Amino acid sequence: MKKLLQKVVKPLVTPFQAKYEVVCTTYQVIPGLPVNKNESRHHFERGAVLEAREFYTKVVSSDMTRTMAPVEVQLRKIYLGGKTIEQAEFGPVAQLRQVVSGKKK
Repeated sequence: MKKLLQKVVKPLVTPFQAKYEVVCTTYQVIPGLPVNKNESRHHFERGAVLEAREFYTKVVSSDMTRTMAPVEVQLRKIYLGGKTIEQAEFGPVAQLRQVVSGKKK
């Protein structure tokens, strides 16, 4: 009975749950050239918070991510607007973010 109830309720609730994404931003610094910013986004379905959090922890704990500094990794919840749930930074990301945002003005 419990399984039947879950099968009936899940399709009704799923459209109202949030989507999730993991955003990995790498900054490429070459002396004499402007700072380049590359983003890679991995999208997850509605209500897939466990899968998104698991992927986020894999990316943050990866040796490749730590050695590729400066890197910024975010776990974002997207419902009506985007909201960052967790964030990890490796290297001088805050300073580079100011340089990149100043360059666009």
